[in-house]
Amino acid sequence: MPITEDDRRWMRAALKEAERALAAGDVPIGALVVHQGVVIGRGFNRREADKDPTAHAEILALRQAAAALKSWRLDGATLYCTLEPCAMCAGAMVLARLPRLVYAAPDPKAGAAGSVLDITRHHRLNHRLHVEYGLYAEEAAELLRAFFRELRAKKRRLPEPSQK
Repeated sequence: MPITEDDRRWMRAALKEAERALAAGDVPIGALVVHQGVVIGRGFNRREADKDPTAHAEILALRQAAAALKSWRLDGATLYCTLEPCAMCAGAMVLARLPRLVYAAPDPKAGAAGSVLDITRHHRLNHRLHVEYGLYAEEAAELLRAFFRELRAKKRRLPEPSQK
C-alpha cells in the first residue's frame, strides 16, 4: 500500500505530538491513531512526566483510540508514530488487531517492527500488521538527535558530586 497525502498529513501531526514531548522534557516521540479519516487517539511520550515505564506515545494513543471506539479491537485504524515501536508497543498493536502501522524513523537499538525484532509481522502470532516506514524519517530523527545532544550537554554542565 503506497504512502498517500493523508499519510503525510497524519505523520506531520504525529511530529507535532513529538514536539509536545520535547517541550515537556521527554523523549520526542509522538503517535496518532486514525480511523475513517478521523484522529481517535493521540499521544506523546510521558514516561518522565508520569514516572510510568508504559507511558509511551503509542500506548497512550492506543488507549484513547480504544476508548473512542469502545472496543479493544482497532479494526480499520492506522497508527502513525515518529519512531519505530518497541517490543511493548508493537505487542500492544498486535493485541489490538491494528491493521496498519506507519512509522517515521527506524530504531536500530530497540525497534520491534523490523529493525531488531519484528513482532508486528511475526509468523507465529495470530495477527500481523501492514507496516510502512520512512515517512519524514529525517525530521523525526533530528528531533531525537537534538534531544539527546541537549541531554548530554546538560550532563556535562552539572558539577561533579563531592567525594566523601
